[in-house]
Amino acid sequence: MAARKEVHRLGLRHRTFHCWLITDRAGQPCVRFQKRQLGKDTYPGYLDITAAGHLTAGEGIRDAMREIEEELGVAAVFEELVPIGSHEERAVGTAGGIDFIDHERSDEFALRCNLPLLEHRLQRDEVAGIYEASLDDLIRLFEGITEKIEAEGAEWAAADGESGGVQLEHQAASGLTSVRLQVRAEDFVPRQNGYYADLFRRLRKLAGMGADQLQD
Repeated sequence: MAARKEVHRLGLRHRTFHCWLITDRAGQPCVRFQKRQLGKDTYPGYLDITAAGHLTAGEGIRDAMREIEEELGVAAVFEELVPIGSHEERAVGTAGGIDFIDHERSDEFALRCNLPLLEHRLQRDEVAGIYEASLDDLIRLFEGITEKIEAEGAEWAAADGESGGVQLEHQAASGLTSVRLQVRAEDFVPRQNGYYADLFRRLRKLAGMGADQLQD
């Protein structure tokens, strides 16, 4: 299997793992998403899937779920993941002055997570921040009903770089600071029309199910 840099340079079709963390905030179903670090080779600084990654040579999906703990500091077992489908897309772009072609087939999952935002252990060179927003708000955003919504989040302290959100006072032992972020649809990694609205509707349905239903 080619290295990640070559995969994106040549546009080779590859498999990826996607996992969205869903949670409940005061009875309201929410989803968490990350901001990609500015040094990423595709879509730097964009909002994206809570945890994701390429499968390396010889890996299966069970192996790839390591990304959840590596990127977010959340330990989980494969049986806790809920399959929500798969998605294939070919996208082109430029990052750091270098053209890329991202042709991926993604296996998608959801995972319930009630860990406080500031207690996430983010992978510093991969993830700039983690945020949480109402699924109902996100559906309205991607259906074009509203232009922007507000998300709560946790980012690396501003002294380490520019913050995308309004920083609040509290800084945790993790090195993260509470923020509020104004989110627009164009802040997310570009995907096919209707992708996000459909995805968030599926997550909204899952978030309303009990644990026994999720495992059926």
